[in-house]
Amino acid sequence: MGILDENQESDVSALCIDVTKVTPVTGEPRKIKEENEVDPGSGRWTTLLVLAGATCCLGSALPAGYNIGVVNNPAEVIQNFCNRSIAERYGKHMTHDEVMILWAAIVSIFLVGGVTGSLAASWLADRFGRKGALMTGNVFGIVGAIFFLLVPSLNSVEMLLIGRLIVGLSGGLATSLLPMYMTEIAPLRLRGAVGVLCQLGITCGVFLGQVAGLDSVLGTKEHWHIMLAAYSLLCAIALLLTFALPESPKYLYITKEQQSKALKELSRLRNMDIMLLQNEVASLQHEFMTRSSTDNWTIGRILKEPTVRLPLLLVCCIQVGQQLSGINAVFYYSNSIFKDAGLGTTGSQYATLGTGLANIFMAVVSVPVMSVFHRRAVLLISCYLCIGCLVVLCASIALIHTVSFMPWICTVAVIAYVIFYGIGLGPIPYFIGSELFDVGPRPAAMSLGSVCNWGGNFIVGMMFPTVQGVLGPYTFLIFAGCIVLLAQFVSFYLPETRGRSTMEVAASITQGFQSRPNARATS
Repeated sequence: MGILDENQESDVSALCIDVTKVTPVTGEPRKIKEENEVDPGSGRWTTLLVLAGATCCLGSALPAGYNIGVVNNPAEVIQNFCNRSIAERYGKHMTHDEVMILWAAIVSIFLVGGVTGSLAASWLADRFGRKGALMTGNVFGIVGAIFFLLVPSLNSVEMLLIGRLIVGLSGGLATSLLPMYMTEIAPLRLRGAVGVLCQLGITCGVFLGQVAGLDSVLGTKEHWHIMLAAYSLLCAIALLLTFALPESPKYLYITKEQQSKALKELSRLRNMDIMLLQNEVASLQHEFMTRSSTDNWTIGRILKEPTVRLPLLLVCCIQVGQQLSGINAVFYYSNSIFKDAGLGTTGSQYATLGTGLANIFMAVVSVPVMSVFHRRAVLLISCYLCIGCLVVLCASIALIHTVSFMPWICTVAVIAYVIFYGIGLGPIPYFIGSELFDVGPRPAAMSLGSVCNWGGNFIVGMMFPTVQGVLGPYTFLIFAGCIVLLAQFVSFYLPETRGRSTMEVAASITQGFQSRPNARATS
């Protein structure tokens, strides 16, 4: 079982005709029954699905997170190298401000690469398939690591900048493609669980990057270039394993119109005979027959198409809102907060790593949460609890030197914020776009959403030090205000997606701001 034989392959067209009777093509797409009602056993984890999840999480998302977190702890070591390199090669002795400008460029060029990779993801996903695009991201990751390894021997700051740009491209591709691929190959009941894998990989990567950057690990004068490239082994393993993974059946069936091959891959994924997967085949056939006759969804077209304007705005706002929620600022402040709580320099470093572990733990917890609870409710609860934590954190930091117990209130607020962020605001933005869009416009929408995420990260990274210098702890009120606006928008316009086909979800928000998806759902 699991692979079509010749007799089954000859019956593919007959199977598709029969299942359209189960799901007739009408003007209003109806809700597809959950797989276990028609396809017993199809909504379970199979070996291939687990392998795909582990490969994408560890080989694509984790390296992206690693490259976000790895440069923080050894910043002074890398800055000293840059200063020496410029002096030796160009005879220029940089001032402290010039070193900081160069360092800002080294950090931020990774985000520029992320935006560029996100924009390229749509074209790559349609041109080379979901698998091919993911493998392209792995190749970029390996090439970037090679540049890092060559930096000391060539004594080249330029190689460091190019390497950061290339791994940024790899990260941008990962955040766009991983949720798209995993939600397309997963059965309906597991769609939320696999959607969390991107956030899980990124949080694990950030934590491992912070650990690798400690001066007791690889964050030293002799080993920092090895530290920067250490993630590449995962990229290489993922590149090899991806060859064995199935292509997205939805991509093959609807975009490439290779129905026979799509059903073979679906059978492999579910480890079941295709004749036992009538409901999933019905869903594929229905999406294929109701797709647009001009199904060439470029980024330009999706920006102009009024029927997808609201879901696109939802995806972009939720993605940028994740970054404007202040998570990076909280991590920035956490080390000084733990010092004020009396933990000392070493203790505060390990406490900061502890918040990273808490973030990973919540990413793991969110896997079953996404399978049991509604996305919209979880996201709203996460938003409101994070708002409360930011207000408490602002007040407690403002009073940290006047009231004796305030450092501990700050510590609790930081940990609580990380927990509440990790349950909703962390994972949901990465995969919600794959549940709001059909297969055709999905790559372009996911690319634009990822661009907004990386762009928001860039804005916070560039503006936070300046704003924080002017407003101090009251900067957190700006983040709280951003989350309030996001929560209001979500409460009005984000439809519930759990357990619903993308056709049904997309149909509920085609009228732009005139759509009332939640009112319709409760009527």
